[in-house]
Amino acid sequence: MSLAARPRLLCLLCQSRAFSTSYRLLAEQGASARKATTTNTQTTKTGTPAPPTTTTPTPAQPKIIPDSPLADAPRAYGKRVEEFTPKPLGRPIGMPQPPRPGENTGIDRRTLKQRRDDLVNYEKHLQRREELKAKMSRPYFRDWGNLKFHKGKTFIAPPRPFKGDLSLFFPNLYGRTLLKSDRSPRDTTPALQGKISVVSVFSSVWAENQAKTFVSKESNPELESVLEQNKDVAQRVWINIEENTLKAWLIKLFMGGIRSRIGESNWDRYFVVRRGVSDEIRERVGLLNSSVGYVYLVDSNCRIRWAGSGPSEDHEREGLVKGVQRLLEEEKNSKQS
Repeated sequence: MSLAARPRLLCLLCQSRAFSTSYRLLAEQGASARKATTTNTQTTKTGTPAPPTTTTPTPAQPKIIPDSPLADAPRAYGKRVEEFTPKPLGRPIGMPQPPRPGENTGIDRRTLKQRRDDLVNYEKHLQRREELKAKMSRPYFRDWGNLKFHKGKTFIAPPRPFKGDLSLFFPNLYGRTLLKSDRSPRDTTPALQGKISVVSVFSSVWAENQAKTFVSKESNPELESVLEQNKDVAQRVWINIEENTLKAWLIKLFMGGIRSRIGESNWDRYFVVRRGVSDEIRERVGLLNSSVGYVYLVDSNCRIRWAGSGPSEDHEREGLVKGVQRLLEEEKNSKQS
């Protein structure tokens, strides 16, 4: 009987060959795998095979970052704080990147094409919706209510300046100065670069008076003397942040009185900032209460080396003077080297 005459038998024979070939391949693969495992295993003294040695990289220990002293500070948004005690700044605050002129101006520089693309972008609509919801849900009098905690003091100034290589940066802001000859807005970074600056940041008369407790001639005459003796290296800078249109108009109305109070030599270092101060900047720099005055000691590289908030204390004023003197010594040593 020929196989051609029995096609069904031929099909079964082919299938049996296929199955036998598959089993043979699997057997060969299993034998080779067992052989490779046997060569990689080690034999103990008792003769029992030891498990194969595998080297697993040890994970790097996570870097422990201390809690920020601003983590529990009261804010104009979020959950209301019922009890708060300010803590000393244990680590630098500021922006991670150096400031550049043209940043944080609050001016929309998008082209018409970019605006059109953003208009039909649903994800950006959702992002904008969340921003508007956060602004609408922010209590208007929360900042004034937070003044009950130590008169609004957000943090306690450090006893000594932060190291220069570890300090973070003061952001670039954009606003109009008191100059009569040039009424166009300008950046704050060029005014800070190359000099040691004592920067006062405030948004109201109450906050300005708090900042004066750190830097005014009546409250801190030693600081005034140090700045007067080093005019070519050290300076004072005023930043008045006012996003409210009505209040900004009142500042413009009384700008003549501000000019006479700070002196003509300081007109180019008094900035009235209308926009560009985002929540991220406030969080990183510590401007958590618009009704509180803040003072920053900024070196020639725009790094925040020291900071104070609210009404000053005796040790904070002394620390500010020592910080300015230390930065003056560093500046002198860097020029000599």
